[in-house]
Amino acid sequence: MKFIVKKEDLFNGIKIVERATSLKALQPVFLNILIETIDKTKVRLVATDLDLTVTAVIEAQVEEEGKITLPSKTLNEIVSKLGNKLITLEMKEGENTVNITCQNSKFDIIGISASEFPQEVYNVDLKEEESLEIELKPFAKAVRQAGFAAASYETSNLLSGIVCDISAQMLEIASTDGNRLARVREHVDNKDNKTKQLIIPAKALNEFIKMSSYIDEDSIKIYTQKTKIIIKTEKTMTISRLLEGQFPKYNQLIPTESPKKAKVNVSQMISALERVSIMVNEKTSIVKLSFADNELTLNADTPDSGKSEEKIDIEYTSEPLLIAFNYKYVLEALKNIDCEEVIIGLNTSLSATVLRPDCEEDFVCLIMPVQIR
Repeated sequence: MKFIVKKEDLFNGIKIVERATSLKALQPVFLNILIETIDKTKVRLVATDLDLTVTAVIEAQVEEEGKITLPSKTLNEIVSKLGNKLITLEMKEGENTVNITCQNSKFDIIGISASEFPQEVYNVDLKEEESLEIELKPFAKAVRQAGFAAASYETSNLLSGIVCDISAQMLEIASTDGNRLARVREHVDNKDNKTKQLIIPAKALNEFIKMSSYIDEDSIKIYTQKTKIIIKTEKTMTISRLLEGQFPKYNQLIPTESPKKAKVNVSQMISALERVSIMVNEKTSIVKLSFADNELTLNADTPDSGKSEEKIDIEYTSEPLLIAFNYKYVLEALKNIDCEEVIIGLNTSLSATVLRPDCEEDFVCLIMPVQIR
């Protein structure tokens, strides 16, 4: 195997696939990236942890065909530090050592034979009639805004998934872990007017969003095959299992109206929460919020360490209300709001609280408070 490639192309390809390598690999090959030549102008990179598989095709000048797997971490470190010049990768037939050269730099990396890498994880038969094409930017934005509330545990539990409801001109994405809920609706140009409801593991979609910054394309195609989903662009492919079952009817949980409303500056509230939370009890992560007379007071305390308090000006004229939250839930919701101000819908100290960006109608986050003792 021998090919010459631009540093930027190889580096972006590694960045796209590397997040799918397994951190707890039972087999060493799953810590590696498969590198294989496709034809005289293209090379494919593949990584998998068996639950998630990501592929990227990069342009290269292929002189000799071949394939090998190389350690992801080492490969990334080498390529990131090379000069912005052409890189040559060469492996002699029958060997597992790849020689990487770039100007005066030279590395020899010992890999693992490509025969140990399971081809079935990325060799998928794509049928166009099973595909659905939507724009990449609104899809990525919706997943970023509404995917953070999924349960973090690694199981096949439905709450560790993100539900994607695709209709003719609308994409609805939602997630919940039982304590909070996020939902966003985006208008999309669904070219085929096909409809689908899918529950996709949050890990797979979140990794896709992280790698999407390296994808310079306008649209994606979504394919479903029994228990699998494939998200494909011209040069990349993300393959994940689907979660099966009935996702909670989350829209029924979102109050249409709130008796009390506060308008708060998002960046001021984030800064205040981050400062006050220095003194939270690490076991509970509780911050108390007191709304009264156009002012919000934030409090935290830990019996052994001390306490903190901060006040910020807000718009609030309803009767005073004291309510407490896991501050991490509030922070995460605020950091996914792309507006200067947020409308906080309140009822009682034990009722679900609703956060809506002041400049967007289509995003909503619901957080359950904790009981103040």
